[in-house]
Amino acid sequence: MPTIAEKRAEFRRLHQSGCFVIPNPWDLGSMRYLESLGFKALATTSAGFAWARGAADGGITRDMALAHFAEIAEASKLPVNADFEGGFADAPADVAESVRLCVETGVSGLSIEDYTGNMADPLYEFDLAVARVKAARQAIDKSGADVLLTGRSEGLIRGRPDLDEAIRRLQAYSAAGADCLYAPGLATREQISAVVKAVAPKPVNVLMGTPSELTVKDIEALGGRRISVGGALARAAWGGFIRAAKMIAEEGSFKGFENAAPGAEINKALKS
Repeated sequence: MPTIAEKRAEFRRLHQSGCFVIPNPWDLGSMRYLESLGFKALATTSAGFAWARGAADGGITRDMALAHFAEIAEASKLPVNADFEGGFADAPADVAESVRLCVETGVSGLSIEDYTGNMADPLYEFDLAVARVKAARQAIDKSGADVLLTGRSEGLIRGRPDLDEAIRRLQAYSAAGADCLYAPGLATREQISAVVKAVAPKPVNVLMGTPSELTVKDIEALGGRRISVGGALARAAWGGFIRAAKMIAEEGSFKGFENAAPGAEINKALKS
């Protein structure tokens, strides 16, 4: 098992060139299966974890998130990036304290987003949003840990679909110390290319959470460095579960098990 320092160094190296997929497990089983497929790094999903704990997305506490990060980071031989939402705080000083605690879980990276949690006023005011990223950067630097910081702007998926504003925020987060930039909701080649060029030479994370004609090679050609899938794998699993369960409840049919994974395949992947 690599050390925490070794995983952090490898995570930073992955961001220096090429393009890699960082899929999002939500528990130890999904983490171990993804490891078995040869991925180079993993990222948690706040939505997938919340659903696994019987809560809606956004319904977990900071302590729950930190315990989850620690469990995944300790068990995985791969670098793990923490989906830390907004740091479970508003004020920069409180974000810094949350980041300090997150670093202590052993993760190799973490993201801080600018979503307020209120869809009526979804984004933190610009200067406050930048100050929050700067506080996260300072907390990481003070810790002495080589944890990679991702600055994340949420407008495109939170009712503020203004690409120019997303780019303005990402550029400011970069200047505030973010190592990687991320705007969930980029849907076209033109949007991806525009963000990549705007924040160069910093790496860009591209979210692929819905069916798309774009491939990993396409995104790499556009300059994307990292590809995550957010809660999409968890939603895919829930999709199979919901369809099969509804067929039993509504039709008395068990045909929903037709596409179920063989238990032997799951056991083989998860066998120690």
